[in-house]
Amino acid sequence: MTTVLIICVIIVLIVLLLTILTTNKAYKYEHKIDPVDPMPGEEKEEDDNSNNR
Repeated sequence: MTTVLIICVIIVLIVLLLTILTTNKAYKYEHKIDPVDPMPGEEKEEDDNSNNR
């Protein structure tokens, strides 16, 4: 019974370690995408808002 418990704890620790390593690697990844062009109506609204100030 003790052997099974030790093996289970080792498996849990391995899974926890792999989860932490994978999460850290995912947060370090930099996405490289093209910038989003503004919608045609958004440019007009920004000009209108700057005139009101």
